Amino acid sequence: MPLYNRLKEFRARLGVNQQEMGALVDTSRQTISQIERGDYSPSVTLALKIAKVCDAKVEDIFQYEEE
Repeated sequence: MPLYNRLKEFRARLGVNQQEMGALVDTSRQTISQIERGDYSPSVTLALKIAKVCDAKVEDIFQYEEE
């Protein structure tokens, strides 16, 4: 699925590492890493939590593009 994200960029703006970001959104560091690499598409709930923590819209962080 072609879901692109800017999570690493937004996480850097917050000044947190993957472990800390995972704790903020109640998931693991591994999940954050997989999302950033594009290996995992988050659930709607997780995407909303990430956007809230980053003080952004979901579509600012995640972008779906048709192949």
